Amino acid sequence: METFWDSHNPAQRPWSRQYLSVIFFHNEEQRRLATETRDREAIRRKGKIFTEIVAVAEFYPAEAYHQKYNLRGEPDLMKEFHSMYPNDNDFMNSTAAARLNGYLDGYGTLEVLQAELDSYGLSPGASKRLLSIAKRRSLTPGCKL
Repeated sequence: METFWDSHNPAQRPWSRQYLSVIFFHNEEQRRLATETRDREAIRRKGKIFTEIVAVAEFYPAEAYHQKYNLRGEPDLMKEFHSMYPNDNDFMNSTAAARLNGYLDGYGTLEVLQAELDSYGLSPGASKRLLSIAKRRSLTPGCKL
């Protein structure tokens, strides 16, 4: 929950339903935790929190062009991922793409990224580019993806 609240501004009203901040819960314990942390955030931010808390229902993933936003902003890396995952659905479901997307947004640690970098199947040039970006974006010490 801490990562969720810290990774966006839940006090900002969404400009459309598609961009709504929402927590889906499966059981009462999850609902309770979501509600408690939302209320805590309202106090901390001194204002209304627009995040909704709702029971899990049918889920529809966003369109392919909305997936892996940070990774899509890096053409050199995307070129390599397109060669590995020419099918949008495979790219959307790629754990490697999801992890790199998080690193590109500043989540994770540089040490963990370096330890798992070879497992992503990137060229040496793309690996070097990824490390350079990650260093600039100051990966969070101790934050685990």
